[in-house]
Amino acid sequence: MPHTNEDTEKEIENEEAQTEDLQPNLQTGSITVQKDGHFIHCLTVIGQIEGHYILPSQNKTTKYEHVIPQLVAIEESDDVEGLLIILNTVGGDVETKPTATLVLGGGHSIGVPLAVSCRRSFIVPSATMTVHPVRMNGLVLGVPQTLSYFEKMQDRIVRFIAHNAKISADDFRALMMKTGELVMDVGTVLDGAGAVDCGLIDQMGGLSDALAFLNRTIEEEHHAVDGH
Repeated sequence: MPHTNEDTEKEIENEEAQTEDLQPNLQTGSITVQKDGHFIHCLTVIGQIEGHYILPSQNKTTKYEHVIPQLVAIEESDDVEGLLIILNTVGGDVETKPTATLVLGGGHSIGVPLAVSCRRSFIVPSATMTVHPVRMNGLVLGVPQTLSYFEKMQDRIVRFIAHNAKISADDFRALMMKTGELVMDVGTVLDGAGAVDCGLIDQMGGLSDALAFLNRTIEEEHHAVDGH
């Protein structure tokens, strides 16, 4: 069939829509990039994670209502083929497509489970990760039920990390309860090399390494599907 003006207009509209999708979202700090022909969504988790409580306006936060819709959209999108989560977070209250995490500045507290939640985790040499037991701010009732609740919560975190990282549950608990590294507290501070050596993070690397992994994994999955 001959190429009509209407077809040309539709192609221009599709290109404009695709270009608009690639623009960064200043509110959420996210962007979808095209790398070697594949669309990869970059999701940033920066500062404290704000969910149940609204933090002061001067705090740098990542909000539930910004992240959760993005995750749904990424999962349902036919165009986005991979997800890169970039972490620099102190935590907070808190797969089907190829996913990767990259710890740039810090992955502390609940940021540790976030860092190991994807298919492969990366960390830059200058980044740090702080591992510590479950803590609670504010008024806490000193009753057996409260202690039991804390213990169960901590066990869930330990099991999740041991399942998703190369570190054992016993070794991770040892890092959580280590004394002498944190002033008036227990826990461990790991630099990039230390996080990889103990098996908490998969490998040292930066943004280019994480994107290369995603592209390689996407290609492998496409070839596997085509082979069937």
